[in-house]
Amino acid sequence: MNKILMLLMTFILVAGVVSGCTAVDTEANVGQVKDEIVNIYTDRHYDSDDALYASFTQETGIKVNVVKGNSDELIERLKNEGEDTEADLIVLADVGRLQRAKDLGLLQSADSSIINENVPEDFRDVENHWVALTKRARVLVYSKDRVDPAELSSYQALTNDQWSGRILTRTSDNIYNQSLVSSFVELYGQEATEEWIRGIVANFAREPKGNDRDQAKAIAAGEGDVAIMNTYYLGLMMNSSDAEEVKVAESVGVFFPNQDVDGTHVNVSGAGLVKFADRADNAVKLIEFLTSETAQKSYSDANYEYPVNPKVEPSELLKTWGDFKSQPIKMSDIGKNIEEILKIMIQNGWK
Repeated sequence: MNKILMLLMTFILVAGVVSGCTAVDTEANVGQVKDEIVNIYTDRHYDSDDALYASFTQETGIKVNVVKGNSDELIERLKNEGEDTEADLIVLADVGRLQRAKDLGLLQSADSSIINENVPEDFRDVENHWVALTKRARVLVYSKDRVDPAELSSYQALTNDQWSGRILTRTSDNIYNQSLVSSFVELYGQEATEEWIRGIVANFAREPKGNDRDQAKAIAAGEGDVAIMNTYYLGLMMNSSDAEEVKVAESVGVFFPNQDVDGTHVNVSGAGLVKFADRADNAVKLIEFLTSETAQKSYSDANYEYPVNPKVEPSELLKTWGDFKSQPIKMSDIGKNIEEILKIMIQNGWK
């Protein structure tokens, strides 16, 4: 009986030790899994982005947790959360918003030789607080029925009398328009830019309203003849599941302005490394992946944006619109003017 009791006690003791080891190992594994994540705030709502995050996870084992929202709301959330934020990376549309996040002290430098190799200097913050992921050209979209593209030349020419009552665009509080105007201030000075604003406002077909897609729809409806739009919206419309959007897109053409002078305005969507990121290393790895040739090709093929990685060619659709020269200006130089641009636009009549 004593022998049996001793064997039983030995079994219990061994089981307890094994159980204890299992508990420790499990806890360690949980900790490891917890570290192998990256949390991002993003204003991009595309299935193609979700597919890229899944590919990143498959390649690295790092899970991507995504919070989607409006750009300004995400910036405000990050500001309010401060050191308590769970975000490691913020992805925003337009350099103006990226620069705003930097100016608010919400970002930190993401030093990486891989990122620097993937993305040219003009499309990175001077201190690497943000980096462009995609490029969008802000072009002239015109009615194929009512406009001969030979009539088009530059943004500045839109102030000519021949375009009176024919120009469509978004409101002055739209960040894309603000960045366009900011680029003019940088290239031509404030006085010349204010003169241009007054001239184009005088030629508006209606009060500015709607998003970029709405401008193309207004052309199709005969409300105006020429709109200022980002190219990728037209690409999305051409490949939409909505037959009416496809019809609208097929009725308009794309013109790259200022090719005989300084070039077409280009803006970006980009990523910034959050100042209080708990997993900064993982966030940098994600930026490296998103600027890689594989991811850049996906951005262009699936979302009709221009790649920032110079090794990657634009998608076949973008190629049909032709090559173009872009403004000789750094993205950071556009972003630094944004805070004053809205005031200038409103003061000169752009509602």
